[in-house]
Amino acid sequence: MLATHPDYRTSAASETFDPLKSRPLVRSMRWWPQGQSSWWLGGAMVIALLVAAPIVAVVYLALFPTENIWPHLASTMLPRYLSNTFILMIGVGIGVTLMGVSSAWVVTMCRLPGKRFFEWAMLLPMAVPAYIVAYVYTDLLEYAGPVQGAIRAWFGFQNARDYWFPDIRTKGGAIIVLSLTLYPYVYMLARAAFLSQSVCVLEAARVLGRGPWNAFVTVALPLARPAIVVGVIIALMETLNDFGTIDFFAVHTLTAGIFNVWLGMGNAGGAAQIALTMLVVVVVLIVAERYSRRRQRFHDTTSRFQELPGYELGLGAKTAALLVCILPIVLGFVIPASVLIYYSIGYFDQSWTSDFFEFARNSLLVSGLATLMAVSAALFLAYALRLFPKPALRACIRLASVGYAVPGAVLAIGVLVPFAGLDNAVDAFMRDHFGISTGLLLSGTIFAIVFAYSVRFMAVSYGSIEAALGKVRPSMDDAARTLGETPFGTLKRIHFPLVRGGILAACVLVFVDSMKELPATLILRPFNFDTLATHVYQYAKDEMIEQAALGALTIVLVGVIPVVMLSRAISRSRPGHRN
Repeated sequence: MLATHPDYRTSAASETFDPLKSRPLVRSMRWWPQGQSSWWLGGAMVIALLVAAPIVAVVYLALFPTENIWPHLASTMLPRYLSNTFILMIGVGIGVTLMGVSSAWVVTMCRLPGKRFFEWAMLLPMAVPAYIVAYVYTDLLEYAGPVQGAIRAWFGFQNARDYWFPDIRTKGGAIIVLSLTLYPYVYMLARAAFLSQSVCVLEAARVLGRGPWNAFVTVALPLARPAIVVGVIIALMETLNDFGTIDFFAVHTLTAGIFNVWLGMGNAGGAAQIALTMLVVVVVLIVAERYSRRRQRFHDTTSRFQELPGYELGLGAKTAALLVCILPIVLGFVIPASVLIYYSIGYFDQSWTSDFFEFARNSLLVSGLATLMAVSAALFLAYALRLFPKPALRACIRLASVGYAVPGAVLAIGVLVPFAGLDNAVDAFMRDHFGISTGLLLSGTIFAIVFAYSVRFMAVSYGSIEAALGKVRPSMDDAARTLGETPFGTLKRIHFPLVRGGILAACVLVFVDSMKELPATLILRPFNFDTLATHVYQYAKDEMIEQAALGALTIVLVGVIPVVMLSRAISRSRPGHRN
């Protein structure tokens, strides 16, 4: 009887019982579900493919350009773009590793005055976009700035030939600025890794004669290596994405090459080819990191966790540890924020205008819509994968989550080119058949910006929601379905109240990242449409940072919100933590 039933193609050993249908049910042999469940799986596949479409479009346009200028790029500009990009990435990688790991170890394992303050304050530079820090330090350190002006006044110098002063607008300056704003990625992941380590392994190292420094190098650092490498990779991807800093400092990287080829030469195919080169760099980074630790495994030796001992430092070591913590905060947050506050107050009447409110409304509008779209799609994908953990769906979601690793300029090409092609096709059809011009329906509208933001920050929202859903016991799903609840009803009445904290965190992170996004906004924004980020960029580029200070300060203040949330989450991450 079982073998002849159309729904069963397996043995009785794999049967389960569905109380809603009062008949045997096979879990794994039916690929496509029936009824309402099919909408979840089909919708998830469609969403994942739509989110991945811009990346596919970049690859296709690069491989099949209308006008192939790749030989010209490869023989002229591309080597320069590549060399500058690699120098920048190597320098930033070293900088964020040194600052992030050292500060994480000191704050986590050493007894310092003001330790509670440093725990969250070390994340503050993350709230300041790198291009804003670049504008502030250029204003302070250039020849006409207050620092060189004070030097000339104190020592009686007449002009720049009388003394030497480092030029901030160089690759070295860009490396320092990016390192100051990106080291928190390494700091927060390294600190979380240090907090999760058992005291037993550290005590074993001390018993074997290792001092604090040797225990750190030989035990704690290798155990934290995976988290540190992930933090460095994220910082390097953000370095690839940066445009405001490298454009202001005239460092010609691959990102700058996209803008030059597309906007300067008017060649979308060439820009896509540079974009594909950037994608290759990103893939190489990810694959190299995973390959380097393919045979390494990291496990805790015990499930018992005690309070971290806290090393007592001597006067010299304590002074050095305090400098390790204070300097990044002062250079990466305090000085830029102080300058912005000073300029905002001094030029308040010139900045507090109707244009400022318009830019703020535009930023709130596109960031809010992107947050709604990205978080809704991420929730749909995460819940669909929970319902149907199929390899094909999981692969599609992974592809859709690659957007965060894709620089904004690359993503802008992937969004604008297909959108423009679709607009032109619709307009041509309407003209030929109805004599009506539809104009720009997708490209050149705020929808293009919202879609690009959603694709780029999908991984951020999906990761937060997936982690929250993972904490809900599967038995709760089974109980709800046993009582006759539909998948949507289960999500609405059971899961949503339990994961709303994760959803709120996803909303905050996507909103703040959207407020700061510059490269994609510059390319995709409609005519006469500015956000706070593009407003600050335009004024700073014209050497008018004073008029842009209020907008920059607004972006910084918004960015402080996730810093507080991240700090609290990291502090509570150690097993056995008590509030």
